[in-house]
Amino acid sequence: MAALPPLHLDAQQMLTDLLRMDTTNPPGNERACVDYLDRKLREVDLQPTILESGPGRANLVARLRGTGAAGGPLLIAAHLDVVEADPARWKHPPFSGAEADGCLWGRGAVDMKNLAAMGAAILRKLARDGVRPGRDIIFAAVADEEAGCDFGSRFLVEQHPELVRADYAIGEVGGFSMHLAGTTFYPVQVAEKGLCWVRARFTGEPGHGSMPRRDSAVIQLAEGITALGTAKFPVHSTRYVREFIAAIAARQPAAARPLLRLLGTPELMAKVVRLIPDVGVARSFGALLTNTASPTVVRAGSKTNVIPGVAELEIDGRTIPGQSEADFLGELRAVLGPDVELEVIKSAPPTVTEPIESPLFDVIKQQVLAREPDAVVVPYMIPGFTDAKYFSKLGCKWYGFSPVKIEKDSGIKFADMFHGNDERIPIAGLHWGTEVLDAVVRQFCA
Repeated sequence: MAALPPLHLDAQQMLTDLLRMDTTNPPGNERACVDYLDRKLREVDLQPTILESGPGRANLVARLRGTGAAGGPLLIAAHLDVVEADPARWKHPPFSGAEADGCLWGRGAVDMKNLAAMGAAILRKLARDGVRPGRDIIFAAVADEEAGCDFGSRFLVEQHPELVRADYAIGEVGGFSMHLAGTTFYPVQVAEKGLCWVRARFTGEPGHGSMPRRDSAVIQLAEGITALGTAKFPVHSTRYVREFIAAIAARQPAAARPLLRLLGTPELMAKVVRLIPDVGVARSFGALLTNTASPTVVRAGSKTNVIPGVAELEIDGRTIPGQSEADFLGELRAVLGPDVELEVIKSAPPTVTEPIESPLFDVIKQQVLAREPDAVVVPYMIPGFTDAKYFSKLGCKWYGFSPVKIEKDSGIKFADMFHGNDERIPIAGLHWGTEVLDAVVRQFCA
């Protein structure tokens, strides 16, 4: 069997190689990454399964067999596709895998080829060491998460459930250092908002461009975008936000705690969020308080001298746990007006792990605190969606835990790395995360 480099260096090299493969979705082309991981896992006599859901849209599933004495399988899941990147706006080319300033640079460095590299490295070492864990460990590297999961986790869950069914799952998003109010937090995702992608259609009388119409479809669309940009959607309080605030309050001076606890009330949450000086933190936290609607795609007209009769706007809607598709559409219509036609393009409900506490969550907390005793490990809800939307349909308890240590003075804000320019991961933080994740997997599957 092949000799392997040290675990942290194995993860670093695999992440570097994966970052150099352009898997921008669309079209995805995840097959190159899958073939690479397949070779790496076969070096230690594992026998991965490759499943194509479409041309170039490949998924890999590998299983390290356990005794079953510790329980049902643990799934480690990572997606291989990434969002687009404009090279002109990056310090280093987005598919270079460059090593600079103590970081690995590239689209996918934190979203989320890092977990693919860490998971593969851990599985390789366990196999090379001849470890037979107390439960099966499944590693899934999947396609298409960035476009809704149809060619990845949804395909596997609906067509090959026997390969990925597990009791517990580790995936995105969580495990990163969050420095807030003098304390370092490590959030662990236990909930994610639902999605409701909507096409809003505005209609008006067509006409000649030389005679402007105040009520044209395009003007209505523009007014709709402006309304969405200034709308204040109703606040919906959730336990995830309340408990996060409580964790922050517990680390503050006694005199400040009552005030911070008041933030758990819907009446004050939204007002205080707008006062947070860090725009990125304010935006991220604000998205956890309400359903949200972001205008993203605009379509209207085909000729410069013709006022079109129809204008369309696509809206990325996200829903708070406890809120339904109908609830969201009602809030959206209240902003856009009664005459707009709303068509749901794609919808999925919020995903929640209940109860939050479990043997796996306890192990995650224990291993993080063993390295940072003053840190706080806190359950967390994310505003986006992940492959949890589909893998959890098979009954697994999903925890977003892709650990990476980010130093307070590093200048790196984790939330800004997701889909942002100059996405990168600290190399030391990647090494730390690989060590933590390896310890979690070994202890939980002992």
